[in-house]
Amino acid sequence: MGFQEVASALSSLNKTAKATTVSPDSVINLDHGDPTMFESYWRKQGEKCRVVISATDFMSYFSDIGNTCWFLLPELAEAIKRLHRAVGNAVTEDRHIVVGTGSTQLYLAALFALTSPGGPDPISVVCAAPYYSSYEEETTFLLSGLYKWAGDAYTFDKDEPYIELVTSPNNPDGTIREAVVNRAEGKTIHDFAYYWPQFTPITCAVDQDIMLFTLSKSTGHAGSRIGWAIVKDKEVAKRMTKFMEISSIGVSKESQVRASKILGVVAEDCERFGCADDSNNFFVYSKRTMAERWEKLRKVVKGSEVFSLPKYPQEYCNFSGEFSEASPAFAWLKMKEDEDLEGILKGQKVLTRSGRRFGVDERYVRISMLHQEDAFKIFLERLTALVNANSMVEKVV
Repeated sequence: MGFQEVASALSSLNKTAKATTVSPDSVINLDHGDPTMFESYWRKQGEKCRVVISATDFMSYFSDIGNTCWFLLPELAEAIKRLHRAVGNAVTEDRHIVVGTGSTQLYLAALFALTSPGGPDPISVVCAAPYYSSYEEETTFLLSGLYKWAGDAYTFDKDEPYIELVTSPNNPDGTIREAVVNRAEGKTIHDFAYYWPQFTPITCAVDQDIMLFTLSKSTGHAGSRIGWAIVKDKEVAKRMTKFMEISSIGVSKESQVRASKILGVVAEDCERFGCADDSNNFFVYSKRTMAERWEKLRKVVKGSEVFSLPKYPQEYCNFSGEFSEASPAFAWLKMKEDEDLEGILKGQKVLTRSGRRFGVDERYVRISMLHQEDAFKIFLERLTALVNANSMVEKVV
């Protein structure tokens, strides 16, 4: 009996069971990286991050007319710089900050900035597989004549201008990445959405030409839709700002004010308490929580002959002052047998994202580690059941 048959039989048993921990109709959606696991921390913070906005606030389009990014509120720019200094994960001095509606809009703005006014042919955009599943769709969505999706950076061999996306830590597999193609005619966009202490050791302050960050992954406030780019070249920052001006005439000031408050509170806690008090330091709390989740998941997978997870090296974290390994936002689960792992987990009412979406094969799935505790617990129970069912079949055979 193959693993697909084992999973199917287990699914049938679940449907007929009279008493289960969770209703058989419950579907656990771990497809999206929705960071709801951090709600419990912010709930305990009470009024610290409350923002009051009156009817006369923020009526103008303009925030700082003398700035390269004229719709960026000065208090948000300062909060961003303060947090990066406190964490030590990025250089911000003498750099230009461009705010966007999440890092997705900033990615498109960066593509526009690096390819306009354009040439006879669109510029190829590549990223090393496994790459973030939305890059291809985002790159091709507008059918732009400025750029085109060219797939896996490992297979790109054309002698022509290109843009390489470098996601580090990588989404989906959590590995630290560097550029692959490395040719003189190329340019890079670095996505550092997950380069925060809860996900990976902070080994240096990164300093690349274009660096993308987002509130959704740094603090968990995905609904505010705030991201920022740290840009070296002023002209590139201007063109990114122009893209934002044309597409949305700036970014909501209400969201910027909320982000300023939240980032300021996190930075202040880092400065006041360091890493000694996890009840006050968001990164210490979230790093511990992520590490605990990974420990539980690895314990389940360790007892399996079918599943495997990436291994991450112990590295010294400049933020925490200790050696630790990564606890990525996603689990990159691999199945040793050549079967559709997404389909198998879907049969157990666990929704994941197939490796096919990331430029690899269907033996892989990306599983969000960021959902609330009850969803994560149910996922572990169902994965354990799959592991145990397969183990019983192997013994019988």
